[in-house]
Amino acid sequence: MFSEAQSKSPEALAKLLREAAETKQTISPLREVIGVEDIDLAYQIQAINSKYRLAQGARIIGSKIGLTSKIVQKQLGVDQPDYGLLFDDMEVLNGGEISCSKLMQPKAEAEIAFVLGKDLPSTSVTAVDILSAVDYVLASIEIVGSRIENWNIKITDTIADNASASHFVVAHQPVKLENVDLINCGMQMYKNNELLSEGTGAACLGSPINACIWLAKTMAAHGTPLKAGDLILSGALGPMVDIQPGDKVVANIEGLGKVSVGFSE
Repeated sequence: MFSEAQSKSPEALAKLLREAAETKQTISPLREVIGVEDIDLAYQIQAINSKYRLAQGARIIGSKIGLTSKIVQKQLGVDQPDYGLLFDDMEVLNGGEISCSKLMQPKAEAEIAFVLGKDLPSTSVTAVDILSAVDYVLASIEIVGSRIENWNIKITDTIADNASASHFVVAHQPVKLENVDLINCGMQMYKNNELLSEGTGAACLGSPINACIWLAKTMAAHGTPLKAGDLILSGALGPMVDIQPGDKVVANIEGLGKVSVGFSE
């Protein structure tokens, strides 16, 4: 439960999320005090914790777009995209392993990742701007997690919680845009050799480029525009998959190759 003081303080709510992450103890949905309408307040809470992480020495390396897949929106009961920031200590090496002790209620999803070669400062960015700015594309697995108990989230819960970000893995096979069909490329994600998630690029707002347009406009409007060198995780191409210790996840995206990660105790 939240105290009256916490309900009026973005800083106090941000601290609750930090403490949840540090102690690995989930908290009640923040919407109990901030509601589901105040998107700006949710992003304010996210920004407070981002500044805290920067002060602790973390480095922002890009952004993630969440809730781009209708299937994932349905899984989580939300109806619009959101974004969170990616920090350098969120990366797990391709083919490597991460301890589940570092995660909270982890799930995996396969995504197309973009690396920018140009800044995107405008709030009126177009598809051509995005296509011109992308340096290369990678297959990726995002490991999402929630500090909210039982993944009982709506849009303001996940925004405040840095778009339910946790960790990510990127493949080591950079591909130029002209060499991949971003809309029709097939994705298969396996857990312990069992196919549990599949889809195509079209599952991501019709095209991952559409997701990047939304992100570029939104971040520019918030005064934190995308920049050259940024990594963008563009959103899930299929359903999320629950993770347990001992699991191994392998994702294949047509034209982009494979990416994998293991989960230890």
